[in-house]
Amino acid sequence: MSRIGKLPVEIPAGVEINLAEGNLLTVKGPKGTLERKLADDMNIAIEAGHVVVTRPSDLKKHRALHGLTRTLIFNMVEGVTKGYEKLLEINGVGYRAAKQGNKLTLTLGYSHPVEMIDPEGIETVLEGQNKITVKGIDKEKVGQFAAEIRTKRPPEPYKGKGIKYASEHIRRKVGKTGKK
Repeated sequence: MSRIGKLPVEIPAGVEINLAEGNLLTVKGPKGTLERKLADDMNIAIEAGHVVVTRPSDLKKHRALHGLTRTLIFNMVEGVTKGYEKLLEINGVGYRAAKQGNKLTLTLGYSHPVEMIDPEGIETVLEGQNKITVKGIDKEKVGQFAAEIRTKRPPEPYKGKGIKYASEHIRRKVGKTGKK
């Protein structure tokens, strides 16, 4: 039995969950609404303030989908109640970020500024010029947009310049030494 899949997902107060035909799940909460089509094979039941996911058989495919389906539902409930955020840091001389409306402008040592527009449902907030917080209710979209920002200038191992996650640790390398 899946250790994660067998756990019921608790529905907090203020959250409304609807299950439509074909495992189309809609979760409404104080922060917004999320909708997702889940695997048809999984049996999803809403009972007594909990969402329970069961699998039809012990096939490898069903075992894999069991924990995944439960986690996707949990992330939707968590997103509409608390929301998700990723913190990015910009390191490097002259590297900075600016925000105008929903446009994020990054100066990263290229000959031109890199401009990124916030996707629908995602908000970027600046703290100073070198800390970017990506916020939203959909965990997948928040993580994807944060990763897209990071790819504009990933951190390099010699001086640590670039954009990194706040929790990320860059493994540093020793630079070359002079000739004797």
